[in-house]
Amino acid sequence: MKRTLFATAILMAAVTGFAQTDTTRNNSADTIKVGNFIIVKTPKKSVQISIGSSNGEKKKKNVSTNWWIFDLGFTNLRDQTNYANAQAGGYLRSIGSGGPVTENSMKLRAGKSSNVNLWFFMQKLNITNHVVNLKYGLGLEMYNFRYENSISYRKDGSNPYIFNDSISFSKNKLYVGYITAPLMLNINTTPDRRKGFSFSAGVSAGYLVSSRNKQVSDARGKVKYKGDFNLQPFRLAAIAEVGLGPVRLYGSYSFNKLHDDATRLEQYPYAIGIRFSNW
Repeated sequence: MKRTLFATAILMAAVTGFAQTDTTRNNSADTIKVGNFIIVKTPKKSVQISIGSSNGEKKKKNVSTNWWIFDLGFTNLRDQTNYANAQAGGYLRSIGSGGPVTENSMKLRAGKSSNVNLWFFMQKLNITNHVVNLKYGLGLEMYNFRYENSISYRKDGSNPYIFNDSISFSKNKLYVGYITAPLMLNINTTPDRRKGFSFSAGVSAGYLVSSRNKQVSDARGKVKYKGDFNLQPFRLAAIAEVGLGPVRLYGSYSFNKLHDDATRLEQYPYAIGIRFSNW
């Protein structure tokens, strides 16, 4: 109520001032801006009132939020393991007719190993004219490593291990899920357009929340073996995103290994795919 009375008083004072203006002055329009009120006196002595910016553009928010972002892509492993050294460590075991675990045992089906991410939210913080921004968020990263061969993850008491199984699987995958917080510097070359060119790069930090080895075979049916399997509990990765019109691509590369140091496996996951996002 007070704001309405104040605006009315300002308006009456402005109109009164215009009525008392000397008629010998130049017949040009006068403009008075009071907060979001813009009062314009035209050469015909009429008064126009508008609310908002004088150029008619909507003011951009310094912080914008994008909810429920979905990623769909492929994943693979950069394998730098010395398998002779790893086999001597005890995590890779030779059981029955399966033989020793080798690099070929850990080979993935590249076309079927997937990365699916669900970001609960992402925010964009304006730093410089909405061209340079800070992007951050929180979500769930999910990796499905599909193996070509009969590699199996098991536990002997509290000691996890890997071995070559003696049966064939129609589906054999290791699922790994992380709660992840990304942080990126964003460059938006077309801040006045929703679908222009943008680029983001930064890092993400994740914490392991779920892992399991799911297998399907004629001999055992569908089975799931749950456990951490000596996987690294934390994940630090380099991340990037490119937006061109309505298309957005993302990529990530893990700085640390998938498995714990005690396993002697040196496998670094990476992923690339499409991001379904408003910006």
